Amino acid sequence: MSSSSSVASLSVEGDIGVVTLNSPPVNALSQAVRAGILENVNKAVADPAVKAIVLICEGRTFIAGADITEFGKPRKDPPLSEAQDAIENSPKPVVAAIHGTALGGGFEVALCCHYRVAVPSAKCGLPEVKLGLLPGAGGTQRLPRIVGVERALDLLTSGQHVPAPKCLEMGLVDEIVPEGELRAGAIAFARRVLAEKRPLRKVRDTDEKMVAARGKPEIFADFRKANARKFRGFQAPENNIRCVEAAVNLPFDEGMKAERKLFEELMSGTQSAAQRYVFFAEREVWKIPDVPADTPVVAVKKVGMVGAGTMGGGIAMNFANVGIPVTLVETRPEALERGLKVVRRNYENTAKRGRLTNEQVEQRMGLLTGSLELESLADCDLVIEAVFENMEIKQDIFAKLDRIVKPGAILATNTSALNINEIGRAVKRPEGIVGMHFFSPANVMRLLEVVRGDTTSKTAIATAMQVGKKVGKIAALSGVCPGFIGNRILAARTRQAQAMLLEGAMPWDIDKVLYEFGLPMGPFAMSDLAGLDIGWSKETSKRATVREALCEMDRRGQKTGAGYYDYDESRKASPSPVTEKLVHEFMAAAGNKPREITEQEILERCVYAMINEGAKILDEGIAIRASDIDIVWINGYGWPVYRGGPMFYADTVGLQTVVSKLEEYGERMGAADSAISPLLARLAKDGKRLQDVKNG
Repeated sequence: MSSSSSVASLSVEGDIGVVTLNSPPVNALSQAVRAGILENVNKAVADPAVKAIVLICEGRTFIAGADITEFGKPRKDPPLSEAQDAIENSPKPVVAAIHGTALGGGFEVALCCHYRVAVPSAKCGLPEVKLGLLPGAGGTQRLPRIVGVERALDLLTSGQHVPAPKCLEMGLVDEIVPEGELRAGAIAFARRVLAEKRPLRKVRDTDEKMVAARGKPEIFADFRKANARKFRGFQAPENNIRCVEAAVNLPFDEGMKAERKLFEELMSGTQSAAQRYVFFAEREVWKIPDVPADTPVVAVKKVGMVGAGTMGGGIAMNFANVGIPVTLVETRPEALERGLKVVRRNYENTAKRGRLTNEQVEQRMGLLTGSLELESLADCDLVIEAVFENMEIKQDIFAKLDRIVKPGAILATNTSALNINEIGRAVKRPEGIVGMHFFSPANVMRLLEVVRGDTTSKTAIATAMQVGKKVGKIAALSGVCPGFIGNRILAARTRQAQAMLLEGAMPWDIDKVLYEFGLPMGPFAMSDLAGLDIGWSKETSKRATVREALCEMDRRGQKTGAGYYDYDESRKASPSPVTEKLVHEFMAAAGNKPREITEQEILERCVYAMINEGAKILDEGIAIRASDIDIVWINGYGWPVYRGGPMFYADTVGLQTVVSKLEEYGERMGAADSAISPLLARLAKDGKRLQDVKNG
């Protein structure tokens, strides 16, 4: 006997009713899936021949979560809770059969089943926190009843996916069945439940794992304190914690009401809207309108690195990590040796933290070959140059590579600002020249700016994007302009920070505002960390800026114990009287009288200048989408994900507000930043949004 709907069906095998969901690609909890579960579980309950029920999914995964395309839209019946109640209140045991992933609402459905079985490769989790949310279908109330309070707090606030063997250990699943035998294994398990007369185990009715936490608020206080840095600025982790507190201290139904209230608070807030926007933006960034998915690419089986310094070594690690051999070329033996030693030290430090085995360290180092000859790169499929930012040096290297490296190979530059069209003029294969701007430290930072020159072929672009994905980066395409997307916007912020420095704001005043906004650090702390002498030359220095004066005083940042800030032996920063005196000297020389600059002005001038520059980049076609700019800033510069990137943030503030404030600050912004982007002005006037702008 069987019955079916478009996405769900019931078949009866002996005394077991099998409810099968089939809603590609991931069986998300759409209205049709919710209705299918409800209808077919009720049918199985009503069928006297059925003694137990198995809930299983076709395709590559169990229910992988909510249908997030329904977020923000009017709710359609039945609600998920109705389907869950049908499962949990079934008078016949219901067994969830899990493969692939059971995530979010999908795992919350599984937690309503009386038993759960999984294949070894399956993973379960409640990752809603990553979208600025919390599990809103009982996950925060049921999870601590199974795994205990401390583990529940950790799982809910990290959103981690838990492998099936670990789920078994925690009690989240009851049995592991062999790969490829999930259906048969789940049916056999259900028959065993019947034969052994096991009870209808409802998670909601158990609380022994939570008793020890009652009347102990310090458990939650300690957890908040231990994770304060990680959770800084985010609302969702706190609401998840409050839900677990409710689970511990309230009856189940009251806890569910608390969960619903805290869920709605997040769902209607800006942070979750921002994090959901970023979720889609990270998928959109790979789509290039004129470079179709079937564009031919170069098969990259061997990579060459020109330069084994900090960037070159870090970039090389990305390839070794995924099993691609790399030849690193340096001009001097000591530089090459130093570069390879740094790479080894990085790997060994990772091994000390338990993230690599010693065998894996040796395996990856074995993929790295040092050389002093460019000729050793002849057979590479991709060569990346990462040397000093000097156009003449780069053109000379590329002219040599052009003669040496096999035809059809991609020649990439890691330049962070230089014009790759000029580099392209040094070679006879300008179509093979592309920018691949990795961010420092290159083995850690997630962003890769792929830069398209006037002559860069679609194959070169597609290859660079694909390579980025293979080495675990998120790649965003940029056109050619000084600084590309990220550093061009950074320059606008830097100009405002430097201008306000000579108007009366101290470095620590400016840094504090941007840190409290959610950035990892402000511009002056960042300069001290990177080194004030990057790009500075003692021979040509003219003490024309505060930075040059500091460098001449050998205050070059953290590495010298002093820069804009003073540092103690543990590199803890404190405001510097030396810097303050120096700033006042420069102000006097410029004829400026110190004035009080509010935190609001600091934030608006820094951030609105960034937004204005981003709009210019968009208007010029340098970026494909506003969301690509946001992806660059979130992944390359630490813009807080809960603010969605500078373009999304502009939309939340209101473009009319941004434009009117830019007009109000006017000449104070300086020549480069006082000119308002025509696109920004037009969108503000028409009441439209930056996030909807797309080129191509």
